[in-house]
Amino acid sequence: MGTVEIGLLYGGATLVALFAGLPIAFALGAVAVVFMYFFMPAASLDTVTQNVYEEMASITMLTIPLFILKGAAIGRSRAGSDLYSALHVWMGRVPGGLGVANVFACALFAAMAGSSPATCSAIGSAGIPEMRRRGYSPGFAAGIIAAGGTLGILLPPSITLILYAVAAEQSLGRLFLAGIGPGVLMVVLFAIYAVVRYRQEKAAATAAYAQGGTWSELLRTDTFTARERFAAIPRVLPFVILLIGVMFALYGGIATPSETAGLGAVLALLMVAGIYRVWRPAQVGPILMSTLRESTMLMMIIGMSLLYSYVMSYLHISQGAAEWIVGMHLSKWVLLTAILLLVVVLGFFLPPVSIILMTAPIILPPLKAAGFDLIWFGIIMSIVMEMGLIHPPVGLNIFVIKNIAPDIPLRDVVMGVLPFVALMLVSILALCLIPGLATWLPTAVYAG
Repeated sequence: MGTVEIGLLYGGATLVALFAGLPIAFALGAVAVVFMYFFMPAASLDTVTQNVYEEMASITMLTIPLFILKGAAIGRSRAGSDLYSALHVWMGRVPGGLGVANVFACALFAAMAGSSPATCSAIGSAGIPEMRRRGYSPGFAAGIIAAGGTLGILLPPSITLILYAVAAEQSLGRLFLAGIGPGVLMVVLFAIYAVVRYRQEKAAATAAYAQGGTWSELLRTDTFTARERFAAIPRVLPFVILLIGVMFALYGGIATPSETAGLGAVLALLMVAGIYRVWRPAQVGPILMSTLRESTMLMMIIGMSLLYSYVMSYLHISQGAAEWIVGMHLSKWVLLTAILLLVVVLGFFLPPVSIILMTAPIILPPLKAAGFDLIWFGIIMSIVMEMGLIHPPVGLNIFVIKNIAPDIPLRDVVMGVLPFVALMLVSILALCLIPGLATWLPTAVYAG
């Protein structure tokens, strides 16, 4: 049986296993082991555990459970609601300031937690009820939180960027820096949309009320005194100090990424213990259990994905696919478009972790041969995978929102996130036209 036939069989078996409802880690691992049995030397089965261990025995991988611990410590305290409340007070005079406050809260929380679902849950549990109470339409409120949560895989520290650094053999520090510019761009675009959409909804509510309709809370104006605004600052300062401390340690050359992850976890635990009095075993236990559960699940997916990629490489499936793509002699931008469309389709079914580890051996060699900067592409790919978190049929963040606000119809949630998908496409186009948005900062820092 030739490489093409084996490759098609490999892909088909993977789809069957995934659609059969098997957990992703076990589906990928089972397909890999079956193909090892039939198409590789018999002795290779004896090295399954060794291969998985060797693939995962990277110091970079150590950062993942540590960043998860930091996110769990923040997410399981009142930190999220305090951050949101403080930003709401300061954004009170901005049209749609409540929506803008939610976008900024998602961005800051994502920059510390590194997890999109955790950001959605922490900020959405306070933000969605408050926006709905103030007259925001359910779909608009849900869309802001679902899309804001996606910033968790672009702003550092991002678990997705960590895995891309491993798969693409790129500098993690450069990737973290490259994500800052595009991340800020998306925050600004989301905030502008929140203001525009608020104005539209308020104008409709004003017109309806003028024609004898019912009063809408959108017509109410909140005012906060200077004392209230300055009283809210202490709620934000711990987050700012934590974020600056971690980034200074990483980019100031004081600590490696793994050491920085440990520093962030310790600082987060100290913060929730000192400020939120989360220090008793009954309170710390859920944080540790949550970290253990999520880390185990994620590391299982990573380990099985790496085994899956190893088998793919041994059978020359990835090399053959890469050679086939190069042999098509596509122009570089057509090649990039085709690869990104593939990532979009995979995003219908798979989480970013699996997409990166499964596709990297196939798509990165042709992109490198075409002259693309792999750091820049990592940011583009991350944005595309962010889209996968909020577009149907899977859209993990959509289901997180449904869990937070089960009374909002799924159709309203989907319609609420579609404008943000369009804004992500605008961000991708901007990065293609101005690559320096992603490459300038890492070049400037590491050149110095």
